[in-house]
Amino acid sequence: MNNPYTLSFGIEPNEYISRTVQMNQITDMFTSDVPSNYLYLLSGVRGAGKTVMLSNLSDTFVNMKNWVVINVSPDVDILNSIAANLYSRRGLQNLFIDAKIDLSGLGIGVSLTNSTPIFDITVALESLLKELKKKKYRVLIVIDEIINNKYVRAFASVYQILLRSKLPVFLLMTGLYENINNLQNEKSLTFLYRAPKIYLEPLSIASIAIRYKAVFKLNDEEAKKLAHLTNGYAFAYQALGYLYWDKIFESNDKCDFDELISYYDSTLSEYVYEKIWFELPETEKSIITLLVLNGRMKVKDICNSLDMPNNKLSVYRDRLKRKGLIDTSEYGYLSLNLPRFGEIAKFWV
Repeated sequence: MNNPYTLSFGIEPNEYISRTVQMNQITDMFTSDVPSNYLYLLSGVRGAGKTVMLSNLSDTFVNMKNWVVINVSPDVDILNSIAANLYSRRGLQNLFIDAKIDLSGLGIGVSLTNSTPIFDITVALESLLKELKKKKYRVLIVIDEIINNKYVRAFASVYQILLRSKLPVFLLMTGLYENINNLQNEKSLTFLYRAPKIYLEPLSIASIAIRYKAVFKLNDEEAKKLAHLTNGYAFAYQALGYLYWDKIFESNDKCDFDELISYYDSTLSEYVYEKIWFELPETEKSIITLLVLNGRMKVKDICNSLDMPNNKLSVYRDRLKRKGLIDTSEYGYLSLNLPRFGEIAKFWV
């Protein structure tokens, strides 16, 4: 049997713990007769499982009747990509041709007789979506890892117009907290502040333990020991499972537990933590550094160490929490959220 876990991002492994509550929240909203929300933003730390959840949602709607799902990259002309995808979609093209929608002016399709070519992309999308609405179709646009670039800004501006026109176009996007925050701070895109956001919280430790127990034939204590090492972090669940399978479960080598943890730390560092650490702004990094060196700390001690007033620290505390890097659940204290981040990051401070 092949290793059921994976270290590859965005690929659903055989051993996957579904976020059923959030999945149902989105599907129930989008499929309701009168949706109150047409878009959701999925956010979380690198490795939280955003892309896998997005893929699962996309597959769910692909298999629903009268849904058209379009996956687009944030690094291409999103508006043209959507129009081209719709116009060339098997089963829909004849609908648009019969409606005399001519997109040859945009380089899409061929010129139609007795029709006026459309040269404006917003008009083109409105025309396509109006025809789909007549036939009771709904369109879901899926964008993974959004960033603040000209293509995303142009798309978001036009998307507002499509929503105001009451067209059946739905949107799912994932992104790191800082990228979403950067985008919604654009003056013309403040509507994104009102968009529902789902921050991917850690997976259930109990669920992880149950799966490890079943896969590796462990007793309760052994399964719980492994599960607690992940702290509910989705990538850690995959990484530890992958290494345990490879180094202990199916290996003839005598890899002991301490050696497994060494491999685990190296994997977390190489795949995720180094990028997280070196992308941190200096002030946020100084807060994380204190937690790396001291472990769980009182907020007032952090303020004193950095000579920072509490109201200013609160701003950074909120950012780090939304990035998934710190735990603020204990009143008056901060601690690191990601598994073994302190043990690994001590080599960088």
